[in-house]
Amino acid sequence: MTTAAPPYASVKEPTRLRRLTAAPTAGPLAALVLACAFFSLTTDQFLSGGNFSLIIQQVMVVGALAIGQTLIILTAGIDLSCGAVMAFGSIMIAKSAAEGSVPPLVAIVMGLGVCAGFGLVNGLLVRLVPLPPFIVTLGMLNIAFALTHIYSDEQTVTDLPRSLTWLGETFPLGRTDVTYGSVLTIALFLAFAYALSSTSWGRHVYALGNSPEAARLNGVRTSRLTIGVYAVAGLVYGIAALLLVSRTGVGDPQAGQTENLDSITAVVLGGTSLFGGRGTVMGSLIGALIVGVFRNGLQLMGVASIYQTLITGVLVILAVTVDQISRKRVRR
Repeated sequence: MTTAAPPYASVKEPTRLRRLTAAPTAGPLAALVLACAFFSLTTDQFLSGGNFSLIIQQVMVVGALAIGQTLIILTAGIDLSCGAVMAFGSIMIAKSAAEGSVPPLVAIVMGLGVCAGFGLVNGLLVRLVPLPPFIVTLGMLNIAFALTHIYSDEQTVTDLPRSLTWLGETFPLGRTDVTYGSVLTIALFLAFAYALSSTSWGRHVYALGNSPEAARLNGVRTSRLTIGVYAVAGLVYGIAALLLVSRTGVGDPQAGQTENLDSITAVVLGGTSLFGGRGTVMGSLIGALIVGVFRNGLQLMGVASIYQTLITGVLVILAVTVDQISRKRVRR
């Protein structure tokens, strides 16, 4: 007489391959690898250390913005003001230091503080009024944009001290020159990846995005957490402002006008759900690199910039479509 197997005996543990393919970053990483392979075959200049270093330099500002954007989107919010806030922070840092009214280090701290202040106000309005994040950050975009042009008098700030631009300087890594700003950006991604995956704060952020009410019932101070996330995002925008100044060597009042959409693009392409609760900052790094690789590769192929924008838009729609399909499958 044979003994029947218990009901759970037929349920197989997920294999390592299945776990890897189910990860939110699996698809974006595969897309990045395929894009690199394609451009390596179509252009001779793409597959070189110098070109990869250039790609990282080109995406480091948007990548830093994408970190803050990821935090907010994980809570089921969105921030349309990040590019304008960064621009105002960069002008404040550049103009304060160039005029000599304060030491460069103080100018940097002021810029970081102002950007964090913008984020704090966004969080307060979103949580305490409350107002939809889209409306709050759209209004803050216009406020920060106007303040940038008022404070700068529509003038580009030049002749910056080296202490503001040294992050744009390079050091040799093998046969490739790498900027200090690129290293700082990667360090930021690693730091926030750890914070989201290995701390109670990170777990609370995911819980808030999945279900604010369930998070509240489990003891999460949702109002304080939401306000804190927006403030931290603002601080990261301030770091992006410093990276922008160091890369361009000037304070440009025209900067940041499309970076808000570019940061959202990077986050979405990196597998973070616009509905909150699912995604990673490392996925956003991959998303930023996808955009950078496509633009760099198409430029090397001689494709006009307008087509680069067209392809980026198609990629965003595809990424959101995949997210919607995966959400429907989970519900079933």
